[in-house]
Amino acid sequence: MAAAAPAVAADGAPRSLASEILPPTIPWKGASERLIVEPNDPWITPAEASGFRTTPRYAEVRAWLDRLDAASPLITVKGFGRTTEGREMIYVRASKGGTGKPVVLIQGGIHSGEIDGKDAGLMLLRDIALRGKDDLLDKVDLVFVPIYNIDGHEQMSPYNYPHIRGPVEKGRDSNARNIDLNRDYAKLDAPESQAMIGLIRSLDPILYIDCHVSEGFDMQYDVTYTYAGWGTYARHRATAGWLQNRFGPAVSQALTAAGHVPTIYPSPIDVRQPDKGIRYSPEGPRYSTGYGDFIGMPTVLVENHMLKPYRRRVLGTYVLLEAALKIAGTDAARIAAAKTQDRASRPAELLTRWKPSPTPIGWIEGFKGIAFDTYLSPASGRQEQRWLGKPITFRMPIIGQIPTETVRLPKAWWVPREQTEVIDRLRLHGIAFETITAPRTLGVDQVRLVDPKVTEPKEGRYPITAAFTHHRAEQVMPAGSVRVPADQPLGLLAAALLEPESQDSFLAWGFFPEMLASAPNTDSFVVARLGEHVLATDPTVKAAFDAKLRAEPSFAADPDARLAWLYAQAGPGHPFVLRYPITRELD
Repeated sequence: MAAAAPAVAADGAPRSLASEILPPTIPWKGASERLIVEPNDPWITPAEASGFRTTPRYAEVRAWLDRLDAASPLITVKGFGRTTEGREMIYVRASKGGTGKPVVLIQGGIHSGEIDGKDAGLMLLRDIALRGKDDLLDKVDLVFVPIYNIDGHEQMSPYNYPHIRGPVEKGRDSNARNIDLNRDYAKLDAPESQAMIGLIRSLDPILYIDCHVSEGFDMQYDVTYTYAGWGTYARHRATAGWLQNRFGPAVSQALTAAGHVPTIYPSPIDVRQPDKGIRYSPEGPRYSTGYGDFIGMPTVLVENHMLKPYRRRVLGTYVLLEAALKIAGTDAARIAAAKTQDRASRPAELLTRWKPSPTPIGWIEGFKGIAFDTYLSPASGRQEQRWLGKPITFRMPIIGQIPTETVRLPKAWWVPREQTEVIDRLRLHGIAFETITAPRTLGVDQVRLVDPKVTEPKEGRYPITAAFTHHRAEQVMPAGSVRVPADQPLGLLAAALLEPESQDSFLAWGFFPEMLASAPNTDSFVVARLGEHVLATDPTVKAAFDAKLRAEPSFAADPDARLAWLYAQAGPGHPFVLRYPITRELD
């Protein structure tokens, strides 16, 4: 059955789905409204022309930018890749010329229903190119990607992102293969992700801004932003310090002066009970912010509040982006020094697991919330929230994290030459490695999986969870093996991808399904005698077998499973079964 069409107003015009299902808005006026041009302006953007009711499609965006390119020597439109469906990915470079000028990279629409950045960026580019704001380019170049997830953007519907108040139709969160590109920075499965990492490597920006719109609960704040680990748990401290101490205050001051209500992004513990607190947590490199942190690149996540009108959100984004260009230009040398410091660091450990702190690590006094009550929903059959549009304030706890697992990094990782998918990903990331031309014997740490489990499909992969055992051994690395040293600027990123315990490792994302295949079978009377021999001669295997019998009654009661497990442990004849193919070179 087809979905119902949006309601129709008395004048026959289609009404937005948001007006039917979302809570009431709070009236707002701000100085940033002066950024909107007059209706007859020849350079009005498509969103402005619609009164911010709609957002332009890819072809209209491209045509508008090509026209701006032709009108201004400051603007250049270029392609940098192809989407899954073959559309050209584009960026706009705004520059006064010269060589060696640092770059601020801004992207819109990685989640293409969260499209505020695109329309704010078009307005800002116009004003830089034609309306006297070219001084923003005195010390930096601007590179702007208006739509990252173009294929998802073109699948517009009023039923995409129903929690976001405008525009009337929005794109999807994922690309044409249903991969969320903001979960793909580490594994790089999508061509869009590979193109973006290539662009990042070519530009090495001093600031990277990723524009989104939030989910969560109602509140008074309209523009929020954050960084990897909220700055508190960032892996690289120099760039995190600049973001917290320089970027945050600068954009907050600009937004407040323009009539907006900014804050650090409040990620809720429980949207049904906002006063339970907001979460500060470490991040992995699957996200834009986490990736930026792992490579020592200051990265900002903009999370505009979903329930604020589109017009207000776009204007707030414009103010934030303009302020970002100013502070990046002023602090270009300071940012470069912070990047250099972080990339020279060589962390000895990688944090891989954490849990919520039992007590708050801080409080926000006078958090600007919105009152709500509850009602019995005939749709859900339970009590649901009903936001009332009434401003309130309360004391908001900040819930931090406690480390529960860290791994000590090896001297290097060794990747077998046959693992071409992994080697290709390392090359795309720009991680340094050497390929040996003659066999080499050395002591390594070999890793086995314990009780691996394949989880539900996610982001085009079947992720794997497991426990691990480590043991030292002497191993011959054949010619063609790849050695990835930890002592390099991207050593921390290499660790996140290659350490088996890492939540964003290639292993965790399911790159090595051959590990889970059973050992070849043979007659049970032979395997039984072989198993008895192993139990009698290998105390480590016997201890693990006895523990598995005690812990898993179903395993203990399954003769075939018992024999298959023992057969997999018997000698070097099964090189794939539960063996992580990447080894760790020890000092």
